[in-house]
Amino acid sequence: MTTRVLSVSLAAVLSLTLLTAQPASALTFIDPANLVQNTLTAIRTMEQINNQINQLQNEAQMLMNQARNLASLDFNIVNRLRSTLANTERLIAEAQGLAYDVQSMDAAFARLYPEQYAATISGDRMAQDARERWKNTLDGLHTAMRMQAQVSQNLAQDESALAELVSQSQSATGALQAQQATNQLLALQAKQSIQSQQLQITQDRAASLEMARQAAATERAREVRRRFLGTGTPYTPQSINFYNN
Repeated sequence: MTTRVLSVSLAAVLSLTLLTAQPASALTFIDPANLVQNTLTAIRTMEQINNQINQLQNEAQMLMNQARNLASLDFNIVNRLRSTLANTERLIAEAQGLAYDVQSMDAAFARLYPEQYAATISGDRMAQDARERWKNTLDGLHTAMRMQAQVSQNLAQDESALAELVSQSQSATGALQAQQATNQLLALQAKQSIQSQQLQITQDRAASLEMARQAAATERAREVRRRFLGTGTPYTPQSINFYNN
């Protein structure tokens, strides 16, 4: 409808222009309908060009958005997390006393913390075992305290890493950067969980060693008392009358 109205208007304008008084020699025959058609064709062509330009601009914007979404985050704390975890793992590996290996621990535990001492175990051997048990407890407490100190140091580094990750997440320009920042935040959370478990393990180990030491000390005291009293009839005191009264 708009094009039709435009065609009629153009035809009217061109007709009036052509009918304006002109010298006979200057008059040139022009087909108004053909001129209008050519003009409309030019207008439609311009509209198509404008539409194509808009489409190209939209596609360019879409590509820019995709590029931002696919842009990698220029920040990575994974190596820092691995380094701090390596420190706590090293402390566990350096732990003295009962081993963390199950088979080795079972053998040492059966020897040092028996349910009952055999009669063939000498008093000197029991004293040496008691000394070793005390040393194991001391080593367990030392390891737990070292782990506490290391975790305390790691917390300061974790706070710094968390602040940097939050900043990176807030300034992320695309979906990929935001996701990568989120993944690193989750990695930090997982690292703290592992670290917390390591700390709990060392603390529980120290407490378990002390309880086992106390139980073994009780059994040793019972065995020492049994050997002191012997297996014969215990002495029974009896009254003595010196004056035959």
